[in-house]
Amino acid sequence: MEKYQEVPNIITGKDLDYLSDMFEWNINALKRTNDCIPKVKSTDIINMLKETCKLFEYNLNVILTLLEGGINERN
Repeated sequence: MEKYQEVPNIITGKDLDYLSDMFEWNINALKRTNDCIPKVKSTDIINMLKETCKLFEYNLNVILTLLEGGINERN
């Protein structure tokens, strides 16, 4: 078995399926959360929803970074 000096920068099919599912879940959650904001009157809840949107956006950016080849940089 070959040992690598450095971890190869690859994404397996299984990894891609997982990342794709995570991306879809987060983008849908972001859209739904964002759609709720105009329907809410409470400032506290609006702020909470906006913070939640930021979390989903952060998750999406992490996934995109992984797909762009930033796997080794994150470890």
